[in-house]
Amino acid sequence: MSSKILVTGGLGFIGSHTVVALQEKGYEVVIIDNLSNSSIDVLAGITKITQQTPAFENIDLRDKTKVKEFFEKYPNIEGVIHFAASKAVGESVENPLLYYENNLASLIYLLQELQAKDNAYFIFSSSCTVYGQADDLPITENAPVKKAESPYGNTKQIGEEILTDTAKINKNFKAISLRYFNPIGAHPTAEIGELPIGTPQNLIPFITQTAIGKRKELSVFGDDYPTPDGTCIRDYIHVMDLAKAHVVALERLQQKKEKSNFEVFNLGTGKGSSVLEVINSFERSTGEKLPYKIVGRREGDIVAAYADTQKANEELGWKTEKHLDEALKSAWDWQKEVVKREEKDN
Repeated sequence: MSSKILVTGGLGFIGSHTVVALQEKGYEVVIIDNLSNSSIDVLAGITKITQQTPAFENIDLRDKTKVKEFFEKYPNIEGVIHFAASKAVGESVENPLLYYENNLASLIYLLQELQAKDNAYFIFSSSCTVYGQADDLPITENAPVKKAESPYGNTKQIGEEILTDTAKINKNFKAISLRYFNPIGAHPTAEIGELPIGTPQNLIPFITQTAIGKRKELSVFGDDYPTPDGTCIRDYIHVMDLAKAHVVALERLQQKKEKSNFEVFNLGTGKGSSVLEVINSFERSTGEKLPYKIVGRREGDIVAAYADTQKANEELGWKTEKHLDEALKSAWDWQKEVVKREEKDN
């Protein structure tokens, strides 16, 4: 019998691609999503790609009673991959209590239900934000967790502390925290992809929306950083590679290969790319010219961050397969598909 896995935030960007990867591996998936930062249309995209529709529950995980009722309805959930969280750094600074409630209450209520199970596997969606501006590059999992620059970053740090403490007192509970670097790209079918509501907070959707004419030009925040071309450096990982890592992490726990019942892995390519390099890669892979201007630095931006991927490569047996050009081309194909759908709806 196939394992039944709960994916919270399963209609979001990374969540939806992970649902596809799980279903393609034979898992039975149940999605919880409150559609606050996603669209029900994503369900149709998942179905089209995999030829199967996952079960879907529209639940706000801040509602403790609803979470309890969910686990009563689906008593045979074997594992949880937890994506559901608010994730805009700027918004978290402006509205910290929303972030603490949404990102921590939902985690606690899920864990309280899993505590009752004999065996519970939990994959946590974390972030390289926990490292801040690391002292050494590339960043290993042993790098110190610095004081968070934002309430969003703090919720990821506290989330990992909650998991550490839970794992200490419950030997049946097994969890892996995956610290992502910068997820980009879309499914090669262009059926699902990154769909930010309002002004994009991330570089790639801003690039694609600018290239298609939705935005006038791209602002590059600062060209006076101590990097080869003066712009910030990040580790951009294709969302399809990232999705596969979640399946591999889940299998590690199911096959009892973990070294402790709470583990942490970095997920990145191991290579940093500057903002200008990303722009060049986009223009090269799509043939589109991108209007941009250099503006002042943005508060809170760190100079450079890229992963040391040795632990994930060796212990998970996972490594990235897709390169930057491929990721940006898929993001562009998805952007064109989004515009096509919008024109059709109008």
